[in-house]
Parts: sequence; C-alpha cells; structure tokens
Amino acid sequence: MRDFNIIIEQGEDGYFISEVIELPGCHTQAKSMDELIKRTKEAITLFLESQEKPVKVMKKFVGVQKIAV
Repeated sequence: MRDFNIIIEQGEDGYFISEVIELPGCHTQAKSMDELIKRTKEAITLFLESQEKPVKVMKKFVGVQKIAV
C-alpha cells in the first residue's frame, strides 16, 4: 500500500474535483466528498495498472500555503 497526496477543489457547479499530485493526469470528480474519495482511489488503481513499468514518483509534496495579495 502506498500513500498519495491529493488536491481537492470545488467547482462552480458544486462538484468536488481531486488531483493526485504524484501521478500526472490522474484526477476525477464527484458530487459528494465520500464519492470523490472512492473515485480517486479507483483512478489511482487504474492509473497504476495501466503503466507498463512501476510508477516512479517524481514529485515530492511539500504543502499548501494561502497568501493574500
């Protein structure tokens, strides 16, 4: 089992959107947070299964910072 970091946003239409930081192009959306987490896990599994070679994580998640300008 591996840990992945996701960014969650909410679109103007109310849908929640997740992006897996370590897996470029791996993202999904859902109407509820519970459904989003379920779909994100499925997306990660499918992403990893579709790779011919084991995925080497290229990014290291550091954190999120809010700034005011």
